[in-house]
Amino acid sequence: MKTRIFDPTRREVLAGLGAGLQVGFGASAAGLIAGGAGPLVTAQLALQARPATLALRPDQPLTPVWELAAVSHLGDVRLKRGDRCEVVFRNDLPVPLAPVWYGLNGPAAADPLRGRAPTTPDATETSVVSMPNAGTLLADFRLFEDGLKQPARPLSIIVTETNPVAVDRDVVLLIEEWRLRPDGTALPPGWDPKDTTPLYTINGQTSFELSASANERLRLRFINGSQRSVLAIKLESHEVQLMALDGQPAEPFPARNGALVLAPGARADAFVDAVTSAAFLLHDGKEARQVGRLTVSGKLERRVPLSPPQPLPPNDLPDRLDLKGALRFDVALGAADAGWIQPANFSTSSAPAFRAKAGRTVVLALKNPASVATVFHLHGHHFRLLDKLDDGWKPYWLDTLAIEPGQTQRIAFAAASPGRWLIEFVATDWAAPRLVRWYGVE
Repeated sequence: MKTRIFDPTRREVLAGLGAGLQVGFGASAAGLIAGGAGPLVTAQLALQARPATLALRPDQPLTPVWELAAVSHLGDVRLKRGDRCEVVFRNDLPVPLAPVWYGLNGPAAADPLRGRAPTTPDATETSVVSMPNAGTLLADFRLFEDGLKQPARPLSIIVTETNPVAVDRDVVLLIEEWRLRPDGTALPPGWDPKDTTPLYTINGQTSFELSASANERLRLRFINGSQRSVLAIKLESHEVQLMALDGQPAEPFPARNGALVLAPGARADAFVDAVTSAAFLLHDGKEARQVGRLTVSGKLERRVPLSPPQPLPPNDLPDRLDLKGALRFDVALGAADAGWIQPANFSTSSAPAFRAKAGRTVVLALKNPASVATVFHLHGHHFRLLDKLDDGWKPYWLDTLAIEPGQTQRIAFAAASPGRWLIEFVATDWAAPRLVRWYGVE
């Protein structure tokens, strides 16, 4: 077993993703700590990339899939803010892989970029990953989909706040999409989905069931683990109070019409006070369908009535951004002449999308020239979505954004983490390739 010590609080490494190229341990995992032992490890996590099956068709054979599993945990993976977690990753799939972490950021540092190779089949890698912020994270193989022979299931990772949050229960709802062939096998993303049927699951179930007592306050962590589709999820007959987006606390606000709209890879934490039994409805832009149900029974006795939810404790993100003195760049999403390339052919010898000095505010004008909605993901930093007049921003942080056809959205972030970082782009079309570029903070 090879042992490598990494520290994602320093920078995200990406030095290539194809055979013969170097790669960061996941797109958010890491920088090599040169010499000596690292700081004390406070948590452990054993991950395994392995074959699996799902019951996607009633009374039919199970569907083969691949998955990233936490074999060290019986239920959800729950770490604590401030943990330094020893991660042991075992690859039991026939292609080189590394977990890609969505939602990890790192503070400023000056270490040089050092790439690492993805984990080969039948090999094990050990790393140390820091958890500087509380939030809902996602780990999966998205960047390696070129080599996947089966669609792969991602893994939710919860980093809890230092002090308990005033809820009765904390539940993860991982939404996934599938394209089933007539023989019941599942088509990986990046292929023409003709002759397939779309199907959606929550926590691997085609009909998710959640039980609660009346008056119980639920923290529901919705994750769009789909590969291509922007999805809307709604719990009927309930007020849904949004508390965090993409793992970062937000000023609490009610979801419009009780529905959450999530791009692929996006996450949303919501508080819901269980009132009555109701359906979970999912809309994929074409039709609505019931994908689960909340069953409310009995009554949770309380001495004091529930008060409006208070904001979650803040993470280490700036209160203000200097838009007047910001560096500004135009980024045309998906344009081949702009340097976008499939991960298998990526190298950091290519020109960066932009460079910025550490400590500067960066404003990106993200232009979607495509005829369908596209999804942008920024590694290494969370960003603010700017108002149309560039005179303010929405009261939340994001790392993932869907952009309508022919539209331009402007985002801003504080370049706090020196290093080379990845940006991703994919069209909301199952057959569309995932494309990447990189940017530098110096």
